[in-house]
Amino acid sequence: MALEQIVNRVSEQLSQILPPGVRQLRGDIEENIKVVLREALARMELVTREEFDVQSALLSRTRSRLEAVEKELKALEQRVVALEGRGSDQS
Repeated sequence: MALEQIVNRVSEQLSQILPPGVRQLRGDIEENIKVVLREALARMELVTREEFDVQSALLSRTRSRLEAVEKELKALEQRVVALEGRGSDQS
C-alpha cells in the first residue's frame, strides 16, 4: 500500500471519530492530520515493500558474489602455498 494511501486512510478514520460538534471542521482537520502524518512518516525514513524487495535481492546477489570471490581467493592462496612449497624443495 502506498504511503499516500495510508495517510488518507488514517486521516479518514480519525476524522470519522470526531465528536459531532467538530465534524463541521472535518475538511480542515483531515488536511491537518495528513500534514502531520506525512511529516512523521518522512522523519521515519520508511521505504516501500517494493524498494525493500529490490534492496534485499541486490544484497543477496552481492552476498553470493562475495562468497564466490572468497572461495576463489582461498583457492589462489592454496596454490601460492603449494608453489612456495615446491620452490623450497628445489633449493
